[in-house]
Amino acid sequence: MARRDTGAVIEADLDYLVGHLKDEFRQMAGKRLLITGGAGFLGYYLVPSALHWNKTRPSDEAIAVTVFDIFMQGMPSCMKALESDVSFTSRTHDMCRPLPDDMPDFEYIIHAASIASPHYYRKHPIETMDANINVLRNLLDYSCKQKSAGHPVEGFMFYSTSEIYGDPVADEIPTSEEYRGHVSCTGPRACYNESKRYGETLCVNFARQFDLPIKVTRPFNNYGPGLKIGDKRVLPDFANDVLHGRDIVMLSDGAPSRTFCYVADAVVGHYKVLVKGQQGEAYNIGADNPEISIADLAERVVSLARELFDYEGKVVRQISDDKDYLVDNPNRRCPDIGKARRELGYETRIELNEGLRRALIWYSAD
Repeated sequence: MARRDTGAVIEADLDYLVGHLKDEFRQMAGKRLLITGGAGFLGYYLVPSALHWNKTRPSDEAIAVTVFDIFMQGMPSCMKALESDVSFTSRTHDMCRPLPDDMPDFEYIIHAASIASPHYYRKHPIETMDANINVLRNLLDYSCKQKSAGHPVEGFMFYSTSEIYGDPVADEIPTSEEYRGHVSCTGPRACYNESKRYGETLCVNFARQFDLPIKVTRPFNNYGPGLKIGDKRVLPDFANDVLHGRDIVMLSDGAPSRTFCYVADAVVGHYKVLVKGQQGEAYNIGADNPEISIADLAERVVSLARELFDYEGKVVRQISDDKDYLVDNPNRRCPDIGKARRELGYETRIELNEGLRRALIWYSAD
């Protein structure tokens, strides 16, 4: 049953995105949007949602979507399915190299080219820092040139992360954008955390010095379709165990707690930041409730998997062979999204169990 429902999940999510981004997409109509790293997790809905809006509003000018990606593992099937869309362009480009000489005029830019999985960014720390600093700098310089040439960028969004806060003290949870962080600059996660922090510094100063419409989004535990099962983050790992008929392996005591934001709600927030966010400002994008333990998340996955797949496994605890697996791992992660509510009209609407159900259905057919 789950396999047959996968298409329905994606279609429902795209309709949801279009329904909650009417104003934002209408403002982008007739404009060019560049998404770097568009073949990654968040690109899975960033790209088709704008194209879906085009189809549902045929009387409006289309949003032209371009993806730059290295496509290291080849172009994903979801993106191949978009190649016939005249409003979509994909281009193989290593973003760590200079931008193409024939780069067209883009009115909107989303910089999503980065390694976000702790497992992989700890394996590739230099590449992670390059994407968050050097590539960002190239795109910011491009935006300056566009303004000088009379083709100004109208919206620029940098994907930062909730990891910039490190492990917040108890009094700073829920965590607002004003919190300055409790972060190690030399630990195993520092390549990601600190490069994102410096990336934000670049964005703020380019916005101030050159009067550019640069905004920053800080995702909090976004999950769902597009987050590959081999990503090595917690939910894909649990889903991988379920779909292979294994017990769910939890490599901790399960006590750390998080809020989890389903990807459709997250992408609504990210587009709102791009279009409506204040210049030089950062916004938390995520769910502010419920904050649950990893152990509770595992049990919820077990319960849903029994319902969907007649799963017979259970949760077991083991210790990781990786000695740095839990080093600098935050104990709690919960955003204060009041700023996004007030300034962007942002709300999350898809409840956790429903989001997990949709994610598991998607994983069953991935």
